[in-house]
Amino acid sequence: MISKEIIYDIITVERYLPHTTVGFAMNKAVITVREFREADRPFLRTLYLAARKAGWQWLDSQHWQLEDFDHSVLGEKVLVAEYQEHIAGFASLLVADSFLHNLFIDPASQNQGVASALLEACYPLCRKKMLLKCLTRNLHALAFYQRRDWLVISSGLSEKGDYFLMQAPDR
Repeated sequence: MISKEIIYDIITVERYLPHTTVGFAMNKAVITVREFREADRPFLRTLYLAARKAGWQWLDSQHWQLEDFDHSVLGEKVLVAEYQEHIAGFASLLVADSFLHNLFIDPASQNQGVASALLEACYPLCRKKMLLKCLTRNLHALAFYQRRDWLVISSGLSEKGDYFLMQAPDR
């Protein structure tokens, strides 16, 4: 797995380019993180719905629909990750608040470094320490952030259930 330092260096060097490419030497796979394009919307709608159903199985998904993606990212900076020439995930940020609102990976592309690449691409966009809310029942996501030294700074209750407010580590 590529180190955080290498990813950060690549992003720092290429942040003024239209996209960032992160390569993995062991398996030759390349993850590209770029800004959202309107042509991405149909697939990201499907990915958002599928990833929520796979990751939030304890919630009632009966009324979830493809258009939920549009409402969820409205007014946010959206970054898209491509892995093996396919869209593999996205992140959306409220940049002014340094708040990571969404980080969703196609279930078929999980555990390939896609979420890490997206998260690393978000850091340079934030003026202060990044924050996020993570549902307490989302154990997979909690473990992901804790492995990256994110700290729980408070907790609360949303319409989806209990959550932790988490803060990124010093960078």
